[in-house]
Amino acid sequence: MQQKSKLAAGLLGILLGTFGVHNFYLGYTGKAVAQLLISVLSLGFLAFVSAIWGLIEGILILVAQPGTAHSVDARGVPLTQ
Repeated sequence: MQQKSKLAAGLLGILLGTFGVHNFYLGYTGKAVAQLLISVLSLGFLAFVSAIWGLIEGILILVAQPGTAHSVDARGVPLTQ
């Protein structure tokens, strides 16, 4: 099992969270598809909702302590520092 990068996941959440890229990266495809559909199906009118969601998740990933929910990927593998 290859570990995912905490920094990459956090930055993807902050920069591309509107499209759920960080959740695709971490293996949370359900959440990722939800973020993507909110942005696309609303023709961008609700993209700010996904953007705020992604920004918050990105920050939570970056500041997460080991053993917490935001410090692991979808398979439960800890993120690398």
